[in-house]
Amino acid sequence: MTPRGTKIAMFLATLVTVLTAVLAPSPAEAATPAAAPTGRVVIIGVPGLMWSDITRDGTPALWGLTSQGSAAGLSVRTTRVNTCPTDGWLTLSAGQRSRLPHGDCALPSAPILPGADSPTGAPPKGGAIAAGWPAIKTDNAGTNYHAQIGLLGDEVHRAGGRTMAVGPGAVFGAGDGGGRVDRYVESPDKVTAADWAGSTLAAVDVDDLFRAYIDAGVDPHGDQVPLSDDKRAAAAAAADRRVGQVVAGLPEGTGVLVAGLSDTGVNPHLRVAVAKGDGYGPGYMTSSATRQDGLVTLTDLTATTMKLLGLKQPKQAVGSAWKSQPSAKSAHDRIDTLMDEDVAAQAIRAVQTSFYWVLFATQLVLYGIAVIALRRLGGDRRSRARILGGTRVIALLGGAAPGASFLAGLLPWWRADHPTPVLICTVLGFAGLLTGVALAGPWRRSIVVPGLVITGVTALVLALDVMTGSSLQLNTLMGYTALVAGRFYGFGNQAFSLFAVAAILTAAWLAEYPLRKERKAIAVGVVAVIGAFTVAVDGLPAFGSDFGGVLAIVPAFAMLGLMVAGQRVSALKLALFFAAGVVIVLVISYVNAQSANPTHLGRFWQDLMDGDAWGIIVRKFNAMVNSLGYWAYTWALAAAVVFLFFVLARPTRWRVSLLQGAYEHSMTMRPAVICALTVGVIGTLVNDSGVVILSVALSLATPLMLAAGLRSLEIDLRNADTPRPAPSGSPAASTESPSAERR
Repeated sequence: MTPRGTKIAMFLATLVTVLTAVLAPSPAEAATPAAAPTGRVVIIGVPGLMWSDITRDGTPALWGLTSQGSAAGLSVRTTRVNTCPTDGWLTLSAGQRSRLPHGDCALPSAPILPGADSPTGAPPKGGAIAAGWPAIKTDNAGTNYHAQIGLLGDEVHRAGGRTMAVGPGAVFGAGDGGGRVDRYVESPDKVTAADWAGSTLAAVDVDDLFRAYIDAGVDPHGDQVPLSDDKRAAAAAAADRRVGQVVAGLPEGTGVLVAGLSDTGVNPHLRVAVAKGDGYGPGYMTSSATRQDGLVTLTDLTATTMKLLGLKQPKQAVGSAWKSQPSAKSAHDRIDTLMDEDVAAQAIRAVQTSFYWVLFATQLVLYGIAVIALRRLGGDRRSRARILGGTRVIALLGGAAPGASFLAGLLPWWRADHPTPVLICTVLGFAGLLTGVALAGPWRRSIVVPGLVITGVTALVLALDVMTGSSLQLNTLMGYTALVAGRFYGFGNQAFSLFAVAAILTAAWLAEYPLRKERKAIAVGVVAVIGAFTVAVDGLPAFGSDFGGVLAIVPAFAMLGLMVAGQRVSALKLALFFAAGVVIVLVISYVNAQSANPTHLGRFWQDLMDGDAWGIIVRKFNAMVNSLGYWAYTWALAAAVVFLFFVLARPTRWRVSLLQGAYEHSMTMRPAVICALTVGVIGTLVNDSGVVILSVALSLATPLMLAAGLRSLEIDLRNADTPRPAPSGSPAASTESPSAERR
């Protein structure tokens, strides 16, 4: 007889094989001919250009383009923390994050011109070949992003179009698979009307701003010599004159895209993105890649170019075309708004990493206070009650802090003269408000309700945010930033962990009340409804768009439902629940892959059908292992685990087990602890952030469990003269005789 586990594995393997055979595209579908270009596009790359550089008098050409066209902040993050000019041009070429291998952040190399030797063959007459092209292609094909350098140029040539590069960097952007451009001109002032008219795609390198930083040089320590405001303004004005030369020479109907392709030093910024032409009138821009008003990405530039040219975007180009958002605001007001966007990104970047150190260090202090409090439980009853009550308030405040860090985004704290202290006060203010609500009413006497208030508000805030555009996720302490550009919408890994744990604790503690009335069906229904809602919010592409989160949430909620129903959870059942999560996320991915603008979920399905999914899995696994090097999270995780074992769970050392006391007073405390830990562990294993997931999960769960345990001690202290029913040996029986205050 075949073992049951083997049968399940055989069934899943057969299911995947059948789906692959049925849904994989046929060879005929993959070999569609390219349509001829229907437009003409000029891409003007101005490495380092920021919105603060653009003024009516200082940069009139750029001001005019902004007034007449659509504008946005441009996230230029590629493969490094700071993006160099050649990296930016190569990213345009591939439509995927790319880099110059082993190159310093200097101006792009001069191209190979006709008459010179080239490893990829002779340059075309009047054209050029990018220097070092074979090594660049090989290196980028081997990175985690598998960028196909030359993709944009290849698509233009395949459709019968011609490419032109103006300036060295532009050759890296417009070059085809062999690094070739059909026409090369050294500078905008040397381009003729015939050159513009004869080019389907033209890329123009305006390097005056970046060159000013190169000319300033570095100090003896290797740090960039600061550029004065006057010198930067002069460099921006010089770049503007070149932009004006380009715009003045273009034929009617040419689409113009302006991009600040790179950073100018080690500190990343949001750069300039402007589009003028068909469909791009006065207003802001967004894209399906960001879903954020006034924010686009560098990889979107490739997709936008193909859209304006009327070319089909291949799957290797991962960006989305820029979309115009008409606005009645003046150019001045729009530029101010986009400048403010970068100010917010800079402000959160300055404090985000230190926030985790402060959060986890504060919680370590909290654990230390709890240890001291528990060791000083001698003395009179009133003194002990004060110690327990005060420590409980601090614990609830610690549990409220993660959710409060998102609520802080409701206020423009980054506009203050001293944004960091204002941010700290804002987070503490919201955490205090949540704690005050948790302890404001008669429910403050309950074991679970104060924690339930905090988890419920946290889960609801995060859910509503991703369902309405993820505005609180962006540039938030526990969210993501446009500068890192890992995500722009939906749940990032930290937010997923916080949301999932908050939802599980909320479901468990809401199920407490029907369980007390012996209505298990209603309790299980509560868990099922909240679980379905959580999976939908986390996994649907329109909301959380989180692949790994679904894999962790489904088994954790299924476990919670079984435990609330009084059923035993086995390893086999857990494996089946995980398999169910895999099926759900694959179905979501398949449906999303059929949409016009698939997210990373849909692209994973496409990679699965093409046989490329294994590389993605390996990359994420390696990132998960490497996450152990995030010392702020690793130390916090170790401290929380030690605290859970020695203080919350080990009775012999501290003469009292806080968790055991909470278990005796609450019917759902034990399922809540186990399932919260489960979602953290599985989330750690299936997400590339690894240990970050479990650390954030414990940053919410541990203080709230501590608060529940302290409240159980308070109740026991008050009822010391009243004999408490002895707990039974079975898990179910041990939670069925609550006292009058066990709510």
